[in-house]
Amino acid sequence: MPVDSPAPPQRPQLAVSATIFRDGKVLLVRRARSPGKGFHSLPGGRVEFGESLIQALHREVGEETGLTIEIVGLAGWREVVPTKAGQGHYVIMSFAARWIAGEPVLNDELDAFCWVAPELPDGLLLTEGLQTIVDSARRLAGV
Repeated sequence: MPVDSPAPPQRPQLAVSATIFRDGKVLLVRRARSPGKGFHSLPGGRVEFGESLIQALHREVGEETGLTIEIVGLAGWREVVPTKAGQGHYVIMSFAARWIAGEPVLNDELDAFCWVAPELPDGLLLTEGLQTIVDSARRLAGV
């Protein structure tokens, strides 16, 4: 591990993500760095101390994509447990959301985006459990 790389957290980290629906499609983003480099996932990230889940979700979606969203509700959660040294432990609270305004403008954490059908396409490298979360969000949002 390079000297300037931070050590992975020693406790589980709380994170949020959003299944954002627009015209019947879902926004997927591709991670540009670890964890998850090269994988398509939902926009989101860690909750900061003193921040509510809703505040964190609006902040993370704004930082990563520049979009304004309406949060519909909690679609589910997922736990990512480290399987090898250097990996983090995350509990991700995933919400269903609707696009309100803006076009995706990615930050340096992401290198691509696509709007896809909720039946996620074959051929994309997807984070584990993504289809299950999208299906749950779809039912909640009535899409």
